[in-house]
Amino acid sequence: MHIGMLFANALGFATPQGAAEMGRAADAAGIESVWTVEHVVYPDGYESKYPYDPSGKMAMAADTPLPDPLIWLTWVAAHTERLRLATGILILPQRNPLVLAKQLATLDEASQGRMELGVGVGWLREEFEALGIPFEGRGRRTDEYIEVMRTLWADDHAEYSGEFTNFSGVSVNPKPVNGRVPIHIGGHSPAAARRAGRLGDGFFPGEGDIDELLRIMRESALEADRDPAEIEVTYTHPGLWGADPLAAVEEMAAKGVHRMGMPGFIFAMAPDPAEAIAEFGEKVARPASEI
Repeated sequence: MHIGMLFANALGFATPQGAAEMGRAADAAGIESVWTVEHVVYPDGYESKYPYDPSGKMAMAADTPLPDPLIWLTWVAAHTERLRLATGILILPQRNPLVLAKQLATLDEASQGRMELGVGVGWLREEFEALGIPFEGRGRRTDEYIEVMRTLWADDHAEYSGEFTNFSGVSVNPKPVNGRVPIHIGGHSPAAARRAGRLGDGFFPGEGDIDELLRIMRESALEADRDPAEIEVTYTHPGLWGADPLAAVEEMAAKGVHRMGMPGFIFAMAPDPAEAIAEFGEKVARPASEI
C-alpha cells in the first residue's frame, strides 16, 4: 500500500519554504506522493454546493493562498528525489489541453518521470463563468481532453478532431518519460467511476461508498475491454489517522485500494510539521508499504 499526502499545497505548505521543507520531510519519511488541490479563482458569494462538506462551503476564504498546482509541484520536485508529484485534483475542463500536455510533459521530464495527473470535472459553476468556460458539457470536455493529451504524447505530427478540439500536423515536446503521464479520475459520483473504468489509469474518489464505486468502475472497465486490476485506486479512510492506522490500511488493501491519502493539514497544523511527518513515516507509511 502506498501512502500519499492530500491537500498538500495548503496552509503552511503553500509557501515556498513550507513546500520545500514538507517535500524533503515526506521524501525522507517514505511517503510515496503529494497531491494538490486547486481553484483558479475564488468567487465571492458563490451558490454552488461544495460536495465534500455538509455546509456546502469550502474551508477557505477569498484571501486563502492556494498556489497553482503545477508550479507548486515543480518547486517541490526541485527539492525532492523520489516523491511522486500528483494533482488531486486538477479541474481539467478549465484547461487548454494542448498547453496542459506541454506543461505536464515538461514537469514529468524535469522530475524524471514522477508526475501523476488527477483530474475532475469541477463543481463550482461561478468559477467556470469567471473563466469564460461553459459549465454544461464539462464531462464530455473532460473525456475529450484526456484523449487529446494522450494523442499529443503518443506521436509527433498529431491530429485530432472532436467536439471541442481540432488540429492536425502538430507536435508537442518533450514527451513524458514513460510515454504518457498516468491520469487518475477524481470524483465520487457514478459518472466518475464509469469514466475511470473507461479512460483512467487510476481512480481517486474523495469520499463515498468505496465498494459501490469500485463495482461501477470495474464493470465499466470490463465493458470497455480493459482489465480493472490495472486501474490504480487511491482512497482515504479516517482510520489512517486514528488509533490503529495499519488496520485501516489492511481493510482498504483487501478491497483493492492501492494508495491511501493522509490529509496534509494534519501535519501542517502540528507544532513541528517535519517531525510529525517523520513520525508518521516511521509508524505508518513504511509499515504500510509492506501490506
